[in-house]
Amino acid sequence: MAAAKKKSTSVGISIDDSWRIEDDLRCLLEAAKIKRDPKRMAAVRKLAQQKTADMQALKQI
Repeated sequence: MAAAKKKSTSVGISIDDSWRIEDDLRCLLEAAKIKRDPKRMAAVRKLAQQKTADMQALKQI
């Protein structure tokens, strides 16, 4: 039998959902910091281009 999700008393959402929402917020805040940092954003773009090229190479197989 599946265990019931515990509810947060403050908002009425499950503990799992609460953790996910908090993690999502941390990710969004970190993404905003990255966007404001030219060096970090350049590194992200470079990696994204490499990953895209890698995926294109796999499509050729």
